[in-house]
Amino acid sequence: MKKLIVARDHCDDSHLPNHLHPVIKQIYASRRVNHADELDNSAATLHDFKLFKDIDKATALLQEALHTQSNVLIVGDFDADGATSTATLMQGLAMFGFAHLDYLVPDRFSLGYGLSPALAEQIVTMAPDLVITVDNGISCIAGIAIVKAAGIKVLVTDHHLQGEQLPNADAIVNPNRHDCDFPSKSIAGVGVAFYLLIALRSALRDAGYFNSQPMPNLAELLDIVALGTVADVVALDANNRTLVHQGLARIRSGKTRPGITALIEVANRNAARLSASDFGFSLAPRLNAAGRLDDMSLGIACLLATDINQARRIASELDSLNVERREIEQGMQVEAQAVLDKLAFSDEQTPDAICLYQDDWHQGVIGILAGRLKEKYHRPTVIFAGGDNGEIKGSCRSIEGLHMRDLLERLNTLHPHLISKFGGHAMAAGLSINEQHFNEFKREFEQAVSSQLSEEHKRCIILTDGELADDCFSMEFANVLKQAGPWGQQFPEPVFEHTFELVQQRIVGEKHLKLVLKHRSGRLVDAIAFGVDVRAWPDTEARFVKLAYQLDINEFRGKFSLQLIARELQKVS
Repeated sequence: MKKLIVARDHCDDSHLPNHLHPVIKQIYASRRVNHADELDNSAATLHDFKLFKDIDKATALLQEALHTQSNVLIVGDFDADGATSTATLMQGLAMFGFAHLDYLVPDRFSLGYGLSPALAEQIVTMAPDLVITVDNGISCIAGIAIVKAAGIKVLVTDHHLQGEQLPNADAIVNPNRHDCDFPSKSIAGVGVAFYLLIALRSALRDAGYFNSQPMPNLAELLDIVALGTVADVVALDANNRTLVHQGLARIRSGKTRPGITALIEVANRNAARLSASDFGFSLAPRLNAAGRLDDMSLGIACLLATDINQARRIASELDSLNVERREIEQGMQVEAQAVLDKLAFSDEQTPDAICLYQDDWHQGVIGILAGRLKEKYHRPTVIFAGGDNGEIKGSCRSIEGLHMRDLLERLNTLHPHLISKFGGHAMAAGLSINEQHFNEFKREFEQAVSSQLSEEHKRCIILTDGELADDCFSMEFANVLKQAGPWGQQFPEPVFEHTFELVQQRIVGEKHLKLVLKHRSGRLVDAIAFGVDVRAWPDTEARFVKLAYQLDINEFRGKFSLQLIARELQKVS
């Protein structure tokens, strides 16, 4: 897939503070930061919890449960957002004095996502007084009906998009309810769980509950909230940036829990210099590996560990699972690529959508494979793996310009027999279909995508922040960039472009390209390009290379040096 390196348009940055570095001002302006207060990451700037629909009902349920010391069961999900949401409520509610807390995460392979009817039957036998869903529930109509019929109260906390019908829960706290006024529609499930605790603390304070006992410091949970927010790849709007900033600040200052410390150690990261990208690329994959291959309870146990040695043992297990996950994924990528090679894709003849199915692919890894193929071909992608009783499970990834969940809903409306169940977001979704319907689904999916995608959407454009001035091509400015974050989804880390003289090039780790480049200033700098096509690189004929790159600082044995992370490299004749 030919990628175009295009500089962003210059934006008006006159509304931003003059004390900011002019390059930083322009970077913020190009990311639609319209007011200086959007750059204030203090906790006081967080949106008011009272803007959530049903928040009063939710806190009333929790106050009653606390007063009666009811049995509370938290129903989580098997990804990092679900794990961090579960851990946030387990620890947070305990801080208020809840004595009978337990959690349950559905088995990905036998029960699937959320509070399904099968999981509901299991919950009924456990006989809790109150069920709280985290990162799921908004689409669990049948499962919640079963739990409610057994006389169990249900509080839904979720952030996924609402369907046509709401579940019959006692309270539903979800910013994506059609009637909810909470401004941050992109908040993660863990963020919603955190807000629930903020609301409960306020209600208990008003009731005089803390006259006889200390009030919990909920800021202690922000390290988990930050991790889950980045891991779920939600848009980093101002509110989410504040949550992530506050969590990172706690970790960098050493105020984090043993489980996150252990994950940082096993990932060979430096806690004092941790960034949001470290959450996404180093910590979250290890946490997610538990839910993908085994049982997410292992990941939750890591987050809840109170002893560093116990946390290190669990983190080591998670690291081993992540190695296994990578091996499975690489094997699936090879098989998927073999199928695509037979189709003879080219830059001029790439289909509008990719839809693949193989019975022996691993259900826990198909989402990653879909994401890899989407990145490579810049096309909406759905990957299916075998399931049970003739049902196969798919994971979808989309590109800008196509809302994946809306597309699935449209297909479900037009062809009611085709999809058994579905849910998700604009950029990622999951679904189940009958195996015998795969070819029909593939045809209808491809046609639906083709009808929506314009030629402009199909062009793979790498937006950059232009060329850096020579005096910014330095470690000092790289540090300024790091402090200007946190960067992430829809608030992307700055990418610059430049044509360098190619001094040295070699493959490392079998698929990464290590470069020594000469800047126009005469300065030599190291660069690394991950996951290159080893058939095209190294190229002994190339003398110059155009890079879209991120300015980074490499740490090796306590020494720091400027390094470029290549997001795209193109030979220049």
